[in-house]
Amino acid sequence: MYCYYIIYKPYGVLSQFTTSDFSKIGLGSLFNFPRDVYPVGRLDEDSEGLLILTNDPRQNALLLGKGVEKSYWVQVEGRPTMHDLSPLTKGMSITIKGRSHQCLPVGVEVCQDPPILPARTPPIRFRLSVPDTWLKLRLREGKNRQVRRMTAALGFPTLRLVRWSFGPFTVQGMEPGEVRVLDHDEISFFNQIV
Repeated sequence: MYCYYIIYKPYGVLSQFTTSDFSKIGLGSLFNFPRDVYPVGRLDEDSEGLLILTNDPRQNALLLGKGVEKSYWVQVEGRPTMHDLSPLTKGMSITIKGRSHQCLPVGVEVCQDPPILPARTPPIRFRLSVPDTWLKLRLREGKNRQVRRMTAALGFPTLRLVRWSFGPFTVQGMEPGEVRVLDHDEISFFNQIV
C-alpha cells in the first residue's frame, strides 16, 4: 500500500532525509517517515512550502513529467511591472549548469498586497531604501532554482520563495514543518494522472 504526505517545508531545511553536513537539517528531522518515502521534486534550502512525499515509485516521473501546475508566492527586490515580467509569460531562456534552457510560459500576477504567510525564520532583511514586490507565479515545470534564475535574469532577485500549491494540494492553513497524511479521496488525484 502506497502512502502519500504533504509537508510545509521550512526555510533552511534540505529536501532530503539525511545529510553528511551536521550543520544542515533534513526532512527526517521533521517527522518519522517510513524508510521508503522520498520527496517528489525538490525545493532548495532557501525555499519554503509544499512538498509531496510518497513511496509510490511511479509518481516522480508522472508528477514532474505531466506538467502538473505548481504555484508560488515570490517576493522580489524592486517594483517590476507586467511589461518587465512579460518574458516570463512568453517563455524565457535561462542558464542551468552552463546550458541554456527554454522555459515554458509562466502565469504571472503582481500582488497589490503581500500574501498571508507564516513568518519566516530568520525573516527577510528589510531595507527602507529598496522596495520589494510580491508575485504569484504558476508553472508547469520545475527546473533547478528555476524561479530564482528567471527573476534574477529580469533584474528582480528573489528574496523569498514559497511553493503554495502542487496540483490540487496547497499549504493553506499549514505551518512550516507541519506534515499531513493524505486521505483516500485525496490520493485519487494520483490515479488520474497515471
